[in-house]
Amino acid sequence: MDSSSDDDSALDTTLFQEPKDYFPLAKPFTYTSYTLLNGQTLHLRLVGHNPLWVPQFALLPSLLPLPSLPSDLPTNTLSQAHHIWNGALTLSHYLQTHPTLTHTKAVLELGAGAGLPSLVAAGLGAKTVLATDYPDEDLIANLQHNIITCAPLLSQGDDESRFIATGYLWGAPTHALTAHLLPPSKKFDTLLLADLLFNHSCHASLIHTLTHTLSQTPFARALVFFTPYRPWLLERDMAFFDLCREEGLVVEKVVEERMEKVMFEGDRGDEGLRRTVFGFEVRWRERVVGHGGLGEEETGREGSVDG
Repeated sequence: MDSSSDDDSALDTTLFQEPKDYFPLAKPFTYTSYTLLNGQTLHLRLVGHNPLWVPQFALLPSLLPLPSLPSDLPTNTLSQAHHIWNGALTLSHYLQTHPTLTHTKAVLELGAGAGLPSLVAAGLGAKTVLATDYPDEDLIANLQHNIITCAPLLSQGDDESRFIATGYLWGAPTHALTAHLLPPSKKFDTLLLADLLFNHSCHASLIHTLTHTLSQTPFARALVFFTPYRPWLLERDMAFFDLCREEGLVVEKVVEERMEKVMFEGDRGDEGLRRTVFGFEVRWRERVVGHGGLGEEETGREGSVDG
């Protein structure tokens, strides 16, 4: 046998190369502004792409599992991943009208995107703000960029406060999150979740993180704001709160706000629902607070206080 046949250099490596147009071209950053109720303006940079929105990304070898995206997510919704969604805008306004939820508190945001609610929390005097998103280098670098850019407007004169951006995969061990807390805090007082419920396959992972990071104190809250971008699946969106109740949590609807226009023009489904942001506060049931364990299952009605 010709020895050259065993030489790797003789292989046609083009067989293992993707076509030139296999990966989508990176989109440039975009920019937007948000005016706080105190008149100050935050200038935010938005990523031009998100690895969770790129179908080809799921084919790449990775040390991190990718959440499975809904197969019927509208095309227009996918194309707007670089926008600040209505859930984050409405949650940011809610925080400003309820400053005690964040002032001097330890705050954790999941799926932060550009980090607007986290930035608002920092500006309201949170002791610790941890903004997290999928552990992609570009996503986290953009979060850090917005923190640095907005820092002059967010200073509360407290040298001990901290604002951190880090990658986190929902459902993963939470010790890496709680390690950022300042003593004596062991868990977070306020959790921020904006427009995350559309991915139903991730509900259990979100609940795991929520129950392992939300402090079991009377004033601890998880704020869950979302718009049913697929109105025909609103019931499945709301199933997240059934899981909360099963874990010993109380659910209360605190916001139902109709925006001036839909977020994604051209998507199908009831326009009224696609314009509406629903906001819920989730907290531990009284019998659970301070006992270090989860309570018994208790059901509640949508739009009411469980208990």
